[in-house]
Amino acid sequence: MKHAVLAATLLTLGAPAWAAGAFTLKADDIPNGHFGKAQQLSARYGLGCSGDNASPALSWRNAPKGTRSFVLTIHDPDAPTGVGWMHWVVANIPADVNHLPDGITAEGDRLPAGALQTRTDFGVPGYGGPCPPQGSRHRYVITLTALKIDRLPNITAEATPAMVGFFANANALGKAKVVIMDQR
Repeated sequence: MKHAVLAATLLTLGAPAWAAGAFTLKADDIPNGHFGKAQQLSARYGLGCSGDNASPALSWRNAPKGTRSFVLTIHDPDAPTGVGWMHWVVANIPADVNHLPDGITAEGDRLPAGALQTRTDFGVPGYGGPCPPQGSRHRYVITLTALKIDRLPNITAEATPAMVGFFANANALGKAKVVIMDQR
């Protein structure tokens, strides 16, 4: 079986990766910081078609002043759907949290108290790992949005990614991103 090739970069509103004072997000167990540096994608953190389908560990720092909660998404803009594919949505992450451990289950084991996984493009809440077709290259954009409110209104586990995105963007104070490249 061929292994996926991974490259990652850290994007934080024009700031250098993991810069002092900048709102930054890091995929702890996935190499990042050097776009174009090829690595093998661990089957544990992705490869939803043949791997462990485990969510990655993520950490962040320097949230904008006034942050009261966060929303995290993992989106593949290169999926051949016309709008991409949402792999994970976690809403209502408390402001005092700065890390999500790996291996969060669909049932929410290991999620911080108060956080909520909502529906993805797989049709159910919880993380769904990447599985791009052979011969393709896909970007997986991990975005952490800092919010000025404690909880998104009218959001349940059945909420769509679009609904979460609407309320998150309407209440955003800032965003930090990591882009993971997967090439097969």
